[in-house]
Amino acid sequence: MVDVSPREPTHRRALARCRVFMQPETTAKVANNAITKGDVLAAARIAGIQAAKRTAELLPMCHPVLVGSVAINFSIGDDYVEVEAGVETVDRTGVEMEAMTACTLAALTIYDMCKSADRTMTVEGVSLWEKSGGRSGHWQRTQTAGAQD
Repeated sequence: MVDVSPREPTHRRALARCRVFMQPETTAKVANNAITKGDVLAAARIAGIQAAKRTAELLPMCHPVLVGSVAINFSIGDDYVEVEAGVETVDRTGVEMEAMTACTLAALTIYDMCKSADRTMTVEGVSLWEKSGGRSGHWQRTQTAGAQD
């Protein structure tokens, strides 16, 4: 692991996004809370929050950080559910991995809860969209061709 002990704690934030692509009928069921397993977005939000808090247990070189807040939000399109995970802390290292782990686990929960209705689903585009804090300061992804709208 990288030695972060000499660093001063600073406010750090990271934002990650991905999409779960599915048939439009499945998206409608998610939006109308009509999936037989239950409230897909509520379960996915809880899974994302839990994932952010346990990231260091899953990634061997990831430092445990005191997660101050986790926000999991969803946008529903015609054939996808977009997941956005924001994580904040005041610590010696960033929360990029916590945000990406939260985003991914929320997406996998959507997949798990909808798989009986739609086997064609895919989880795509897991990526960091923004980070702030620490030595490298603020960074934001620029929109490129083929990127998420």
